[in-house]
Amino acid sequence: MKSWFFDPTHSKASPKTDTLSIGHLQIRVATPDDLTIIAQIVTESFHSQDGLWGWAFPLFRLGIYEDLRHRLKFPLPHHVCLVAVDADTEDRQIVGTIEMGVKFSDSWDYVSQCFPYLSNLAVHPSYRRQGVASGLLIRCEQISQEWGFQDLYLHVLESNHQARQLYFKLAYRVYKVESPWNAILLNRSRQILLHKHI
Repeated sequence: MKSWFFDPTHSKASPKTDTLSIGHLQIRVATPDDLTIIAQIVTESFHSQDGLWGWAFPLFRLGIYEDLRHRLKFPLPHHVCLVAVDADTEDRQIVGTIEMGVKFSDSWDYVSQCFPYLSNLAVHPSYRRQGVASGLLIRCEQISQEWGFQDLYLHVLESNHQARQLYFKLAYRVYKVESPWNAILLNRSRQILLHKHI
C-alpha cells in the first residue's frame, strides 16, 4: 500500500469528471455500486464490533446502507456523497467517504436560513492519517462554493480529539457547544458545532 499526504498545491479537480486527484488518491461522487463498502467504512468508524453492542454491528451497517441507498436513489438538488479511491490498487479500493447537504434552519436559529452541512466523514482504518479526510473536506469546500455558499458546518464529539485536531488544522472553528444537560441525559460526549468560512 502506498501512502500519500495531503498537499493542496498538488490537487486538482477535473471539470469533465468532477474528480479531485491528490497523488494516488481520487475523490469522486459515490454511485450505487459503492454502497456496500461505504456502509462498512462508516459503520466501522462510528460503531464497535467488540463489546456489549458488537452483536448490533450488522444492524447498524444495514441501517446506514439503506439510508444512503435511499438518498442516492432520490437525490436532493444540494446533496452529495463523495468517496476517496486509492487509484494505485487494482480494484480502485474505496478508502473514505463523506456526505454534504444543505440544511434549513429550524431549531438552529443561530445559523443562517440554509447552510451546507457535512456528515459521515469516515476513513478506512488502514488509510487514516494519510490525508484522505483532508482531501474529502477540501472537495466539499469546492462543491459548496459551486453551490453558491461561503460557509460550512459540521458536528464533532467533544471527546473525539483526533477529529477536532484535523478540523482545527483546516480552519474550522467552534460555533456552538451543546448543552451539558443533553450529554448527561444521552450519556455521551457533548457535540460541538464547527464552522468554516471559505
